[in-house]
Amino acid sequence: MKSTFTRLSHLLAGVLVSAELMHGAQAAEKTTLLVYTALETDQLKVYKEAFEKANPTVAIKWVRDSTGVITAKLLAEKANPQADVVMGVAASSLAILDQEQMLTAYEPKGFKDLNAKFSDSAKPPKWVGMDVWGATVCFNTVEAQKRGLPKPESWKDLAKPIYKGQVTMPNPASSGTGYFDVTAWLQLFGEPEGWKYMDALHENIALYTHSGSKPCKQAGAGEFAIGISFEYRANQVKASGAPVEMVFPKEGLGWDIEATGVMKTTKNMSAAKALADWSASREANEQYQKNFAVVAHSAVHKPQAGMPVNYEQMLVKNDFSWSAKNRDRILTEWNKRYSAKSEPK
Repeated sequence: MKSTFTRLSHLLAGVLVSAELMHGAQAAEKTTLLVYTALETDQLKVYKEAFEKANPTVAIKWVRDSTGVITAKLLAEKANPQADVVMGVAASSLAILDQEQMLTAYEPKGFKDLNAKFSDSAKPPKWVGMDVWGATVCFNTVEAQKRGLPKPESWKDLAKPIYKGQVTMPNPASSGTGYFDVTAWLQLFGEPEGWKYMDALHENIALYTHSGSKPCKQAGAGEFAIGISFEYRANQVKASGAPVEMVFPKEGLGWDIEATGVMKTTKNMSAAKALADWSASREANEQYQKNFAVVAHSAVHKPQAGMPVNYEQMLVKNDFSWSAKNRDRILTEWNKRYSAKSEPK
């Protein structure tokens, strides 16, 4: 009896060792992708889990920061790039990486099902769009009533003296949201009038933040009556119960595209292309659609609560190539004029 028990124990131990070795071998075979991103932190887990479920031999390791910081990091590492993939970073930033010849031309599977105007026009493309994020003004109705502030309807309204010290917005050097606001005003009003408008708006700005989300969170918390932000965060803040109304200025909305690009220097090209494929897939776009009103996949579209039915038509005509080529010049001028009101980094 003891001999039989001993044999069974040895057999069970052998099975457990084999299982551990197999698990270890599978773990060793997994490819880790270093992915630089400016996606919101509350999106990262969902996207990672969905991709890794579809691609069990690949694991994502995120490096997350605001758009301007990620863009600067990528450019600083140009001589020795660390990232395998850039995902969820502004198309205007990916256009800079393309100009620096840092991206691989790759047409992901299912690309033909995407709206071509939201991806690089080169064939094959260097970057592929995921979704559109656009400007929204978060207006705290309770604080506005306390302070006797009318609801703004336009960008020009925000430059009126009544809003002095009541507005926060993102710093365009660190925030993609801030940068598309500035480039939208320069394109909408023309450069001389655009800078003149920002001079007047600056008089009313209490603080420039280093996050596109923060102004809306501040408005939601009642720290300031008005926060210039973007629609995803505005919807989140409003859904949390904050007394916030979303304002879509009538002149038109600045916007950019969250996009994916494969780094030319990646040592994990097959896995990197698998992530690019997933990013362009219908499954991924259905995930994006939970957060944004406009996504790249032509068949994935549902009306989003709180958004204007003509939202896509409200987006300004945006020249991403111009925004990329003129980024340094625009940010130098902006910093010279306005950075004294930026929050500390």
